[in-house]
Amino acid sequence: MPSSGGNPEPTKKRFEDLDLSGPMLKALRLAGYEYPTEIQAGLIPLAFEDEDVVGQARTGTGKTASFVIPILEQLYPHREKPGPQALILVPTRELAVQVSTEVVKLSTGQRVHCVALYGGKPIRGQIEKLRRGAEIIVGTPGRVLDHLSRGTLKLDDVWCVVLDEADRMLDIGFRPDIEKILRRCPSDRQTLLLSATVPPPIQKLAERYMCEPKFLNFSPKDLSVDTI
Repeated sequence: MPSSGGNPEPTKKRFEDLDLSGPMLKALRLAGYEYPTEIQAGLIPLAFEDEDVVGQARTGTGKTASFVIPILEQLYPHREKPGPQALILVPTRELAVQVSTEVVKLSTGQRVHCVALYGGKPIRGQIEKLRRGAEIIVGTPGRVLDHLSRGTLKLDDVWCVVLDEADRMLDIGFRPDIEKILRRCPSDRQTLLLSATVPPPIQKLAERYMCEPKFLNFSPKDLSVDTI
């Protein structure tokens, strides 16, 4: 119906429009999330379609929930895949804590175990948590590799890998570690890469380790890499 004068309000997508389960919608309400942000509305449907995605987005755009929601919605029952099913790589321990907190918040009412793996913490406690089992692993590349080399982390059941703040991970010098980890993951996985900028090294990484990725740019329109 045409509006009578004035500009109509832009129609806002709601989480209900994203084909989410009852428990997830309840968790989102409890977390105070009313409407999906641009990156959530753009990335979640593609993640459900099993697409590889490169999402260009800055911190504070709701990017963490954009990959946590589809992972939580698609977890297999533990008896079908007893090992970790999703691996989220992050550049710093602070981000590992932040992302794992988001996983816990959005999995309210579900029995989901998430383990954060990062340096500066005794490895023994992490080994014990891994031994008890976890569907989702959030970790820094160095500590994840450490667990892989000890045999305390197995990636055979992983169907989704997320590279969060990929440009920062490359700046810190994690590229060789990331590549080693990706080579240890099943080849038929889904890969989601989130980065504030997509410089040539990130594009190369995407070309090499992702399958025909879709590129989404959610950076502010007036902020192109050329102007920085």
